[in-house]
Amino acid sequence: MKIKMFFAALILGVVIACGGGSTVDTDIAMPVWKTHCQLCHGADGKLGLNGAKDLTASELSLEERIQVITKGRNTMIAYENTLTPEQIEEVAKYTMSLKQ
Repeated sequence: MKIKMFFAALILGVVIACGGGSTVDTDIAMPVWKTHCQLCHGADGKLGLNGAKDLTASELSLEERIQVITKGRNTMIAYENTLTPEQIEEVAKYTMSLKQ
């Protein structure tokens, strides 16, 4: 029984560790979030200031979020000339973590 539990935990750990590369690099994402996103979206993604969407309810894929951050949408400005592609991807991943 202990051996089965060990292997189940080991497999679960490997699956989590190899989870498709969607782990957020918070060293990159958090400074970007706090500087460029938090004012309108709020610390928890729900603020909705200036028409900002509630990110906890968003159904956008990671790729769609990257596109919105890069090109902007409605009143949200484009960040393609402000942030690096890596910063954009990491903050997009961070917004995925806000989903309820």
